[in-house]
Amino acid sequence: MVFTASQIAGILEGEIEGNPEIAVHKLAKIEEGEKGSLTFLANPKYTSHIYSTKASVTIVNKDFIPEQSISTTLIKVEDAYESFSKLLEYYNEVKNNKKGIESPVFIADTAKYEEDVYIGAFTYIGTNVVLGKNVKIYPNVFIGDNVIIGDNSSVLAGARVCSESVIGKNCTIHSGVIVGADGFGFAPNKDGSYSKIPQTGNVILEDNIDVGAGTTIDRATLGSTILRKGVKLDNQIQIAHNVEIGENTVIAAQTGIAGSTKIGKNCMIGGQVGIVGHITIGDNVRIQAQSGIGRNVKDNEILQGSPALNYGDYNKSYVHFKNLPKIVNRINQLEKKE
Repeated sequence: MVFTASQIAGILEGEIEGNPEIAVHKLAKIEEGEKGSLTFLANPKYTSHIYSTKASVTIVNKDFIPEQSISTTLIKVEDAYESFSKLLEYYNEVKNNKKGIESPVFIADTAKYEEDVYIGAFTYIGTNVVLGKNVKIYPNVFIGDNVIIGDNSSVLAGARVCSESVIGKNCTIHSGVIVGADGFGFAPNKDGSYSKIPQTGNVILEDNIDVGAGTTIDRATLGSTILRKGVKLDNQIQIAHNVEIGENTVIAAQTGIAGSTKIGKNCMIGGQVGIVGHITIGDNVRIQAQSGIGRNVKDNEILQGSPALNYGDYNKSYVHFKNLPKIVNRINQLEKKE
C-alpha cells in the first residue's frame, strides 16, 4: 500500500513541512529509514538521526524545530508516538480489511455468518457455528461444532477453536492458538494405570481479549474455563481446565496455570510463572517473572521467587543470600577462635 504525506497528514490531522506528494510504502526505525519509508521521532535521544535518515516522511511533535538541514518531509502533530500508533492501527485495518469466502473451504450447512465475513482458504467451519459481523477467519483455521464468535473478532492462520467454545466481540486469536482442547484430567486405577476423565465443559472468552500465538486454553471438565473482558495473553501460555481469569489481567509468555485456579482482575503476571491448581489469586496482584505460586494470594500483593515471597521480603532475603558465603566464612572464623 502506498500513501502520500498529504494523505497521512489528513489521517493524523497534522501539518506538513516539505513535499506533500512524496509517497511511502513501508515503515522503518528512524535510524534505519530508507527512501519510500515512514518513520517517527518521539524520544529526544534519537534526534540526531533525523538529520541523517533517508526516510521519505517523518512524524514529529509540533514543537520540533530542526537545527540543521533535513531531507525528510515532516508531519507535525501534538504527540508523535501516539500518532504513529494511531497510524499503525489504521494500517492494520486497511491491510486486514478482507471480505468474502476463499476456496477451497468447508462450511457446514447449519453454520450462520454475516455477509461481510472473511473466511480464508482451507478453513473448516463446523455445524451450528455462528459468526458475527465483520468476523475474519484466516486460512487453515479449524472452527468446531457449536462455536460462537462475536462481532469484529479475528482468528488468525492455523488456529483451532474447538467445539462449544464461545468467543466474544473484538477478540484476536493469533496463529497456532488452541481454544477448547481437552483439559488434563486422568483418574488413577488400582493397577497403576490412568483412565481418561471426559472433559465435557467449554471455554468462554469475553470481549476485547487478545490471545498470543501458540497459547492453549483447555476446556473445563464441567462448566467453563473463563477469561473475562480485556484479558491479554502473550505467546505460549498454558491455561488449564476450569481456570478463571479476571478482567484486564495481563500474562506474559510461557506462564502455566493449573486447573481450577481463579485469578482476579487487573493482575500483571510475568513470564515463566508457574501457578498451582485450586487456589485463588486476588485483584491487582503483581507476580515477577519465573515465580512459583503455591498458595492463595491476597489483593494487591507483589510476589517474587519460587516458592514466591512478598516482593520486599524477597529482595531483603536475596541480599543475605548473595552474602551467604561471606557470612559462613565469618562464622567459621569465629568458631576457630573459640
